[in-house]
Amino acid sequence: MNEHLSLDVQAGLMWFYVLLAAMNAVFALAMLRAKKFPGAVLWAAVTGLALMHALAYFLHGNVILPKSIRENIDALMNPVLYTTLSVVAFALMLFFRKYVARPQVGWAILNIVLFAGGWAMTDSNFQAIVAKPDNVPISMLIFSVGFFTWLGLHRAVRNDERMDRGEPALEKLDDEKVLVWPDLVYTELICMVICTFVLIVWAIVLKAPLEPPATTSKAPNPSKAPWYFLGLQEMLVYFDPWMAGVVLPTFIIIGLMALPYIDFNREGNGFYTFKRRAFAITTFMFGFIVLWVTLIVLGTFLRGPNWNFFGPFSPWDPHKVLPLNNVNVSELFWLRMLHQPLEGMNPGLRELPGLVLVFAYLFLIPPLLARTVFRKFFIKMGFARFMVLVVLLLFMAALPIKMVLRWTLNLKYVVSFPEAFFNI
Repeated sequence: MNEHLSLDVQAGLMWFYVLLAAMNAVFALAMLRAKKFPGAVLWAAVTGLALMHALAYFLHGNVILPKSIRENIDALMNPVLYTTLSVVAFALMLFFRKYVARPQVGWAILNIVLFAGGWAMTDSNFQAIVAKPDNVPISMLIFSVGFFTWLGLHRAVRNDERMDRGEPALEKLDDEKVLVWPDLVYTELICMVICTFVLIVWAIVLKAPLEPPATTSKAPNPSKAPWYFLGLQEMLVYFDPWMAGVVLPTFIIIGLMALPYIDFNREGNGFYTFKRRAFAITTFMFGFIVLWVTLIVLGTFLRGPNWNFFGPFSPWDPHKVLPLNNVNVSELFWLRMLHQPLEGMNPGLRELPGLVLVFAYLFLIPPLLARTVFRKFFIKMGFARFMVLVVLLLFMAALPIKMVLRWTLNLKYVVSFPEAFFNI
């Protein structure tokens, strides 16, 4: 079956590539003014490539991402690969931060993402998901998170390089103070006018995602929480509601409150840096970007009917059913290892292997870390602050550990007491 783009989609893609060409033309001129001629030639070529795309859609050319590529991406994409790629990309970003923080590299990453997004928009299934009014602001939030993450990394790398040379941080150079009136008030007024104008245009162009009144006779499929709770909803796949909806969010809040009191490092206050606060920044960014933002993206764009995982170009089929043969630690230990039946077994004895694992995870790993990897932390922080830190880290690590166990062993519960409605 031949696929054809509608005139509205062609017009939208034409203007998209015109804007992309204008952006790259400005960047090429900036490179030329800085006398960086290879960079200027490169971005001039990218400008020409974007103009070729715009011209093709202006002439109503049916330029579509090949179906074979889309099918291969859908076949390869799954929660395991998605999460693995997220972790690998995060690790590479921090390891090669000096290279990633360069303006040309950041601009290249942005161009790759925008070109890939333009090609993906030629698929009707991708359009239906990304162009949904509910999802448009989420796409904008994703780009803003990426931009400000890169900007913070760029400033941190520059400050680290300057301080290694004995120079002050960039924030020390810009120490000028301004008055609230008129400087700050004028700035806020201008921002308010611009934001009001943008919201009015947005409200006119984009239809409000209003739905029929709620009714028990017809529930939406998939039934999704607001975008800021989609990370929690994704956690429900791997944990019981009391754990994913109460315990883990509570520890997130407690951890954010406790950070100023358990942080013993006084370096890096008041300016961007990575080298002087590597552990704190890596831990925070891993928790925010990998364990929160990527789960929001997963829940928004890749979780479809019945909370099944769909590739970015797959149609959301409400009849898709995936059999899951979930097992518990008690089944793995007694049935598969010792070949002992669970029927009639005392619940305490049945769940003893899981209880031992939970005890070892929460009570044996902290002293082990204090004597090995985190010995310097233990000496500087003391017993109380160190234990709070490690417990918070263990609860944060519980999510990726449980995700891996679910994917590899189909493990549902480490401890399961259905008699008391208590599961871990």
